[in-house]
Amino acid sequence: MAQTVSVIVGPEDRARLAVLLGDRNRPLKHIQRANIIVLSADRLPVQEVARRAGVSRPAVWRWQVRYAEQGVDGLLRDKTRKPGRAPLPTTTVAKVLALTCSEPPGAVTHWTGRAMAKTIGISLRAVQRIWEANRLQPHRLRTFKRSSDPAFAAKVEDIVGLYMDPPCHAVVLSIDEKSQIQALDRTQPGLPLKPGKCGTMTHDYKRNGTTTLFAALNTLDGTVVGRCMPKHTHKEFIRLLAAVERAVPAGKVIHAIVDNYATHTHPNVLVWLADHPRWVFHFTPKSASWINAVEGFFSIITRRSIRRGVFKSVPDLQDAIARYIRAHNKAAKPFVWTKPAHAIFAKLDRLPAPSE
Repeated sequence: MAQTVSVIVGPEDRARLAVLLGDRNRPLKHIQRANIIVLSADRLPVQEVARRAGVSRPAVWRWQVRYAEQGVDGLLRDKTRKPGRAPLPTTTVAKVLALTCSEPPGAVTHWTGRAMAKTIGISLRAVQRIWEANRLQPHRLRTFKRSSDPAFAAKVEDIVGLYMDPPCHAVVLSIDEKSQIQALDRTQPGLPLKPGKCGTMTHDYKRNGTTTLFAALNTLDGTVVGRCMPKHTHKEFIRLLAAVERAVPAGKVIHAIVDNYATHTHPNVLVWLADHPRWVFHFTPKSASWINAVEGFFSIITRRSIRRGVFKSVPDLQDAIARYIRAHNKAAKPFVWTKPAHAIFAKLDRLPAPSE
């Protein structure tokens, strides 16, 4: 495209352009346009005008033509644009919202953006904007479980009370087992993390056995007493209790929070507790493992030490777990529970009523 406009600036326009160039309160786009016209009036090539003004050559040609047609005033006005698409009618938006909150047709379980766009006759992006504005996320699903334990409220108040206001001269322990931890070995070596590329790991694996982690979390200082054992019976549970008994200083009462697994109420366990009267068991409500603090430790050790690990044997897996527990205990912090019992009950009241 060649330059087709010869810019001629009169004394009056030149004075106005000089004022524009010296006005620091003017928008940058106005100063750039005035500079284009001043440089063009000096008969500089278009390429040089574009370089000095910091714009492209088409921009130089555009504002030369605008000045020739409308003068300095044309530089201060942006050309009107064609109106964009009309917004969707409120009836269409209401229909999208109503359908999203209803059952989708056919044998599908939830609406997708493309299915909704096809049904309503609008674009996918329009559906996405409506969902974003109304905080609808059909692709997501949150799960919940309402406890059916008749003593749910009493047990929650008891355990939350131990967390938030532990007794003096006592130790509060959260005890549980993580069973069937698999020692998985990959069929091929993976590649390490690199800039721009994530680490890799084969999707297939070789099973080399399993182990069970018995753990007791001290909520007062965050330390963990853990033992890996081959089985998941009351005998292994008693071995863990004996290890904790040796670790806790004499004279301190031990409040242990445990779930309702059968090994925790085995007759031999009850006999062991009778021989160790400083132990007090507090059972969590049924279907309420979230209240057991050691579950959080199990989640962390799974994500940080087990899930991506490569273990050629069960002893390798057990060594990795033991190393992680030792490192955890060196930097342990007290477990802090922040929700009082009444706040938990208020949230549970908002859950759907259980079906009969």
